[in-house]
Amino acid sequence: MKIEKTKLKDVLLITPDVFGDNRGWFMETYTKNKLEQINVEFVQDNQSFSSQKGIVRGLHCQVNPHCQAKLVRCTRGQIYDVVVDIRRSSPTYKQWIKVLLTEENKQQLFVPKGFLHGFVTLTDNVEIQYKVDDYYNKECDRSVKFDDAEFNVDWGVTEPILSNKDKNAPLFKDSDCYFD
Repeated sequence: MKIEKTKLKDVLLITPDVFGDNRGWFMETYTKNKLEQINVEFVQDNQSFSSQKGIVRGLHCQVNPHCQAKLVRCTRGQIYDVVVDIRRSSPTYKQWIKVLLTEENKQQLFVPKGFLHGFVTLTDNVEIQYKVDDYYNKECDRSVKFDDAEFNVDWGVTEPILSNKDKNAPLFKDSDCYFD
């Protein structure tokens, strides 16, 4: 398992070892002792399906006391996974990255607490699986407008398909999404 730092402090790109032969392949997607630097206890696995290319889901987070760290992977299709650092004391505050996650590259992105998270589908019929270290809490669930000029994320789509929640999300400056 290869673990790489990204330009955002504490965000990690994980490439598992894949063992294949004429029958197919095998890989470990999570091994606690190999990912000790993550140092979180995952409590829930989530899976989402997006039917069309061009769907944007995000930017989302849960605020305290139920903020979440995530380990995200794409098991079908392709996405650009986007994370934005909203930890006020971080040297990478308000910076973002976009990482290509695909069923072929099998890479995973570790998103610590204190980040907005979202993705855009690059193909039809996309499945995402992710682990979280706290349970979903409706009262702590937050969204920020995906195309907020304060971040200027390059999503790579001109006419994204959005949920009503994401269409109506506030700008970051008008939200209560902040982490100290």
